[in-house]
Amino acid sequence: MKTRTSKNEDDAVATVDFRHVENWVFDLDNTLYEAECRLFAQIDARMTQFIRERLDLDHGEARRLQKQYYVDYGTTMSGLMHEHDVCPETFMAYVHDIDLAPIRRNESLEKAIAALPGRKFIYTNGSARHAENVAGALGVYHLFDEVFDIKAAGYTPKPHRAPYEKFLENHDIDPGRAAMFEDLAQNLETPHALGMTTVLVCSDAAWLADEPHAKRPARPDDHADGGPEHIHHMTDDLTAFLETLMTGRHAA
Repeated sequence: MKTRTSKNEDDAVATVDFRHVENWVFDLDNTLYEAECRLFAQIDARMTQFIRERLDLDHGEARRLQKQYYVDYGTTMSGLMHEHDVCPETFMAYVHDIDLAPIRRNESLEKAIAALPGRKFIYTNGSARHAENVAGALGVYHLFDEVFDIKAAGYTPKPHRAPYEKFLENHDIDPGRAAMFEDLAQNLETPHALGMTTVLVCSDAAWLADEPHAKRPARPDDHADGGPEHIHHMTDDLTAFLETLMTGRHAA
């Protein structure tokens, strides 16, 4: 059963049954925190600046190359590694040197994650240090059993299948008893194919509109049928969604 839940609805009508889930997997950026705080916009700008400095390009060309590598390789960093032999740790240290002031401790999210039965993981295309910094600022880092970062993935980013398989194998996870929360729909295709329950965390992230040809991020209200087949649930309020799971408000 697909679900759509939105903080813009007075009362979300949904069937949410996660009683089978014992492993909870969360993306980091624009998932654990609300994209509207524009934290990732800082990272995005730092990537452009890194390319400008490293390749001696003007802003426009650096920006174009950054986005082209994202399309071609899945992440800008992967493109820089393949095309320019950039050290991934150097790149990540630079782009994650950001101001965390927009992130506020989220006690409601902390309680909601703490209440989830079983193990909890962060699976990110970023670094473990970045995950520790951001999740720490949110007040939820201590709740996670482990961070599976881009280094642990052998620098192969989502949405490639191999790192998902490595993650599941490393932690002895039955995908049929796992749920994955992501802000990018394409990153949920493989988890769905592997048998995981998938949740798309939607937003109105204004910074995305800064990009030429950028599409507005998907929202629960956009899909009366619940969205693409590989997305089981959609929400624009992660905390409320998790609280719903624990209260049994819409139990099956």
